[in-house]
Amino acid sequence: MVHVHRFAAVRPKSDLAGAVAAVPYDVVTTGEAEEAIASNPLSFLRVSRSDALLPDIPPQDDRVYARAREEFQAMQDNGVLFREEKPFMYLYRVNSGDERFCGLCCCVDAADYRENHIRRHELTRYDKEEDRTRHIGEVRSHNGQVVLLYPDHEDLYAYLDALFPPGSTPDCVVKNGHGSVHEVFTIRDEAALNRIEESFSRIPDLYIADGHHRAKSSVNVADRMMSAGTCPVEAGRFMAVVFGSAHVRIHGYSRLLADLGDRTPADFLAELKRSFSVRTYGPVDGVSFQVMPLGDQSADHIFHLYLAGTWYELSTPRLPGRGVIESLDVSILQHEVFSRLLGIADPRGDPRLQYLGGARPLADLVAKVDGGAYRAAIAMQPVKVGEVIAIADAGSIMPPKSTWFEPKLLSGLLIHTF
Repeated sequence: MVHVHRFAAVRPKSDLAGAVAAVPYDVVTTGEAEEAIASNPLSFLRVSRSDALLPDIPPQDDRVYARAREEFQAMQDNGVLFREEKPFMYLYRVNSGDERFCGLCCCVDAADYRENHIRRHELTRYDKEEDRTRHIGEVRSHNGQVVLLYPDHEDLYAYLDALFPPGSTPDCVVKNGHGSVHEVFTIRDEAALNRIEESFSRIPDLYIADGHHRAKSSVNVADRMMSAGTCPVEAGRFMAVVFGSAHVRIHGYSRLLADLGDRTPADFLAELKRSFSVRTYGPVDGVSFQVMPLGDQSADHIFHLYLAGTWYELSTPRLPGRGVIESLDVSILQHEVFSRLLGIADPRGDPRLQYLGGARPLADLVAKVDGGAYRAAIAMQPVKVGEVIAIADAGSIMPPKSTWFEPKLLSGLLIHTF
């Protein structure tokens, strides 16, 4: 069983929510965060990316984390942020085109993470983990949500979504730059809160979709405070938004190649034909988000390669007997192309291989290759949610950049403090 908890959120006043709301800390560079803060002084990036306010200081300097704490306190002192009078839970709804995503914002237990009831499928990097550990510990808050999935249970998703039917007035509404509308509703009804807690108590496990570093860093803070003998109850919990596993979307995560070794495009295609069926593909509507038909993924691994101004479809049959990790498209691509042909053994660290979030239009891949920054791009098919859950249940780790989950949530709308 898992535990979900109410918390008294620190949050922006409704008329300031649009100014405060910010993209997650890890999707912008320091320079981009600096530009965002300059154009919008109330942006929560002042807290989550305080390094942008101190560009002449190393980002791991103690003064950077102290500045984050000072900025968070100033936003409260200035009345930009306020604290709810008592603990509640919150419905976080994202409307994106014809899709609607509905999640429960609550706190979960660090103990459930330690005991593997909050399951993960991705490795964390020590440097990123230590950065957020220091940030959370210094600011004494969880100000970026961990996105969790639950297998839908007793129509829980339908119950949560029906708490605030379309047309209900949210506590705050924020439109982001990509056209999505983010709404937050406070669940104040005691009977509803009790029912939610009871429903989750019958769910054995939750699964991290996004935020592996935030989760691990939050547990690190709790562990260090426990070792020091000064861990309040709230420090043993961290903030999450929990979605039904059937009600999220996964995109593929595109790959970009800086070089082809000493090969010409024709040489590269000739070598690919030893492992794949290769055919010219198109025309391609590169402006659309989902432009490549999925094909018969039950029979083939399918990739789409952009090289020297042309799209190609690469396919190879799925072979029986492969393990769940070995049978992923990204694993096939890594073994047959990156490792065997190009000598890229470390997909996490090799500078010749870069990534682009799968919700981006294929026109972005084309522009990066045609502009000369990269020699080739590969658009990936999405992994299924069931595969992610099976991998986490097996205690296995997915290759890097295997999944791009949606919805992507905004920071600064709900904050948990301890």
